[in-house]
Amino acid sequence: MFSLGHYTSYMQVPFISFKSAHDKISKELLEKYSALIEKGDFILGEEVKKFEREYAHFSQTKYCIGISNGLDALKISLRALGIGSGDEVIVPAHTYIASIFAILEVGATPILVDPDRETYNITVATIAPAISGKTRAIIPVHLYGQPCDMEDIQKLATVHSLKIVEDNAQAQGASYRGKKTGSFGHINATSFYPSKNLGAMGDAGAITTDDEGLYQAAQTLRNMGSEIKYYHEVIGYNARLDTLQASVLNSKLPYLSEWNYQRHKVASKYLKNLKDCTSVSLPKTIPYAEHVYHLFVIRHSDREKLQHYLLQHGIQTLIHYPVATHLQPALRHLGYKKGDLPVTEEITETCLSLPIFPGLSDEQINFVSEKIIAFDK
Repeated sequence: MFSLGHYTSYMQVPFISFKSAHDKISKELLEKYSALIEKGDFILGEEVKKFEREYAHFSQTKYCIGISNGLDALKISLRALGIGSGDEVIVPAHTYIASIFAILEVGATPILVDPDRETYNITVATIAPAISGKTRAIIPVHLYGQPCDMEDIQKLATVHSLKIVEDNAQAQGASYRGKKTGSFGHINATSFYPSKNLGAMGDAGAITTDDEGLYQAAQTLRNMGSEIKYYHEVIGYNARLDTLQASVLNSKLPYLSEWNYQRHKVASKYLKNLKDCTSVSLPKTIPYAEHVYHLFVIRHSDREKLQHYLLQHGIQTLIHYPVATHLQPALRHLGYKKGDLPVTEEITETCLSLPIFPGLSDEQINFVSEKIIAFDK
């Protein structure tokens, strides 16, 4: 039973640690690295092909294309759909900025919309008013590991003949109504940045789809616009998944469900410990969704002071994200101003991400909880 004051006044709690996960695979990886060096299979090698097969199966899709990173995966997904200059793409304002950069990089216009205040995800209520005659696609971002309500979003997209590109970078293994995220859209992108639920040991990403035409288009675009070496059908990118990173992902993928379960246990303990802490807003999960808690994000009206207080007690936290995207200098040309997206601004001013990772101990979880409760006393 968790009780205030039971734990020592100081304990080191990192925001993230890879030790528990990497201890399981380090020996296997060293063997793979040696074999890879011996074989010299460095670009689009067997490990890439294997990962594409296995991740497609995991994602409940027909196809997977290994990509260099999440931004390139989003950009190529949009290009494969033919989205470009003159087109509008609806995207949440509260997201990692790569979701928006991808739209800009293909020449389209991002239309930023507020998320739901409690789930942090966009919904049909926020998407529908933003649809115009120029809208071609929606990018639902499964933020922090929670699925969007994809059933309603799919219905809305069908009515308006819009394409869906899921941004699944924070939600590998999450599901909605028993169906995996990354399998709802026409074509979908993810990132395997090291801190993701399924993380490489460097930059990596992937695209998933059930559409053979989109699969072939994405394959061509990721490899310099070429299907046959030195023959280039379109202007493409050097955006291939590295064989070395694919080998890491192949070793980690069999553990992903177990690691997501551990994240869920950590989140459940935080939710139980902090349920009576009225100063804190806790994450909410929509019905029929399986949240995989890439991040455990609370909100507090005095966020900076709380973060400093926790750091003084050895607890590392991060803010996802400290500046609303529409107020970032890089997006000033879009013409948004403070007050245009009030929910996004409110979240960015109050959100705080607590430590959550496989291997985080009950003692550490309780210590973090204790200090949050003590902060307001």
